[in-house]
Amino acid sequence: MTQGLCILGSTGSIGQNSLRVVDGLAERFRVVALSAGKNLDVLAAQVAKYQPQVAVVSQDADRQQLRARLSALGYTAPLKVLSGADGQIEAATHPDVNFVVSASHGTTGLAATYRAVCAGKRVGLANKETLVAAGELVTRAAAEQGTEVLPIDSEHCAVHQCLRTGTHEEVRRIVLTGSGGPFRQTPAERFDSLTPEQALQHPVWKMGGRITIDSATLMNKGLEIIEAHWLFGLDPDRIDLVIHPESIIHSMVEFKDGCVMAQLSVPDMRIPIQYALTYPERMAVNGEGLGLDWATVRHLNFELPDVRRFPGLELAREALRQGGILPCALNAADEVAVEAFLERRLKFSGIPRVIEAVLKQMPAGNTLGSLDDVLEADREARHRAREMISANHAQEK
Repeated sequence: MTQGLCILGSTGSIGQNSLRVVDGLAERFRVVALSAGKNLDVLAAQVAKYQPQVAVVSQDADRQQLRARLSALGYTAPLKVLSGADGQIEAATHPDVNFVVSASHGTTGLAATYRAVCAGKRVGLANKETLVAAGELVTRAAAEQGTEVLPIDSEHCAVHQCLRTGTHEEVRRIVLTGSGGPFRQTPAERFDSLTPEQALQHPVWKMGGRITIDSATLMNKGLEIIEAHWLFGLDPDRIDLVIHPESIIHSMVEFKDGCVMAQLSVPDMRIPIQYALTYPERMAVNGEGLGLDWATVRHLNFELPDVRRFPGLELAREALRQGGILPCALNAADEVAVEAFLERRLKFSGIPRVIEAVLKQMPAGNTLGSLDDVLEADREARHRAREMISANHAQEK
């Protein structure tokens, strides 16, 4: 049976790789809806190729821009063009959609992903922020609807695969891995002078701006610890992290008898994307060079993260321990701080300081009763972060 697919964030790296996977699974999937931000040229080309029923753009004014580009391509098939968060929700909950790939940047796709889960859609989650900000709501809705939230992040996908070898009760801990980013060996005294150009040079992965900076600060690993808690139901003290520069082992699960299951593969996002799309089946991935060349895998190195140089890890753990709105506030403050760093209004070392200051100002223990609670906490944390950064920038001038 052919499944209807909605891709939130179709023009980004995950979205484009998802469509590459679909190209090899044309008999199993048809694209029903595509949602993108401002990259209208790429979106128009995708619409022309996959002929979805629905396309979603960021702003209402972009709807005519998209139609103009499609007209220039000679595209005349019926298409419903929507915009904004409401458009994303309509696309993700479309009656012909069975599976939603959630790959929108930041909290952009949060509401649509949550509504998709509430509508009983299966979700492949590449957007860390959804579970970081609203993990309690999303996992509760998935349980109530009897649907699945499948991880597309390579680390959580690896854990998901390893967990298939044992029961939840047999797990001692999970161990996430991380490359360590571009500043793994950079002394802390140099952090004040690091530039966005240096931070954007990831040693392994090609990713978007925010996630690449989060990898440089190791905040991405802090967010992954929170995400892992909601995906796999483990307490924070049973979720560990090791730095693994080669990025061949994507994560591990240690069982009570001391056995460790590790998932290894080349660092290519098509593998976890297809795993989520076809789970519980495994199929050959369309493309060359996706198998490990054991002749070149000569060394696998591991080291513990330096939490003094990268305090974002402990900030994330503490936010998870206190719960309520704090993980949401952590994510929002991080996004604002990263944006300020990319715009050269904040030093690299200032990113965790802004996050810590925002967390101290937000009330701990407030429960999340609804999506509105999440969105309000997100707005408040962003407001506080922007005020701090503006005040700091003015002082430095």
